[in-house]
Amino acid sequence: MARQGLSRALVTASWLAEAVRAGRVGAGLRVLDASWYPPKERNARQEFKERHIPGASFFDIEECRDKSSPYDFMLPTESHFADYVGGLGVSNDTHVVVYDGDEVGTFYAPRAWWMFRAFGHKEVSVLNGGFKNWVKEGYPVTAEVTQPTPAVFKARLNRALVKTFEDMVQNVSSLKFQVVDSRPEGRFRGTELDQGLESGHIPGAVNIPFHSFLSETGHEKSIEEIQEIFREKKVDLSKPLTATCRKGVTACQIALAAFLCGKRDVAVYDGSWSEWFHRAPPHYKVSELKRSKA
Repeated sequence: MARQGLSRALVTASWLAEAVRAGRVGAGLRVLDASWYPPKERNARQEFKERHIPGASFFDIEECRDKSSPYDFMLPTESHFADYVGGLGVSNDTHVVVYDGDEVGTFYAPRAWWMFRAFGHKEVSVLNGGFKNWVKEGYPVTAEVTQPTPAVFKARLNRALVKTFEDMVQNVSSLKFQVVDSRPEGRFRGTELDQGLESGHIPGAVNIPFHSFLSETGHEKSIEEIQEIFREKKVDLSKPLTATCRKGVTACQIALAAFLCGKRDVAVYDGSWSEWFHRAPPHYKVSELKRSKA
């Protein structure tokens, strides 16, 4: 299959629609809906049952995670991930395309993209523009749920793509890698609550809200525009870089954006602010709100 979009990390709706029309969705190409929404707002699984891209399966991030962790959406074990995606018909030879139905265009799909890469799978792409634009452009949807033939997937965690709390603490003083936080500016600065949690950021982090990389239509911006965003924030893509956010989801948008610019090794702090807030000492939580109260 030909390279599509800005990179193989992205595929266009027209390319995927042709693959669907030609009957290529199967063992060699799996399409996964990785949508997740706050329970009181939308029901991702129910929406998938009502309409999705033909041949797609539902990638349930609630199931494919470390349920023993007190933090949301932490990576599962290698065996858990292998068993889960194998049950979706994904083998090590499968090209995986992920998408979600968020109104911004792409929200949780990059998390699934990064998870596959973290577990050693390189043939994984994000549908540029997401399900929102798939529907807008008139491509087919269905309520028919297909049952993929289970496959064998062998997972091996690439630890270079994952940062732990200990890694992040050490980096505050060592500055071995740059840190980019993808949350909205108010949450980064500490001037607004982060889903009920006091906000702020890790010392030395730079703020690039994830939506900065998306166009008004919800598609990824051009490589040139993305490079300029990093330059404006003085983020050097030739040097080590780790992304963080609230719970390790939108940080993956940073990893995807950098990947499109040719940087394949951006790590994600899996615990992100959810873990940092609860475990880091007070002086390692930078907040303008706290400073203003002092």
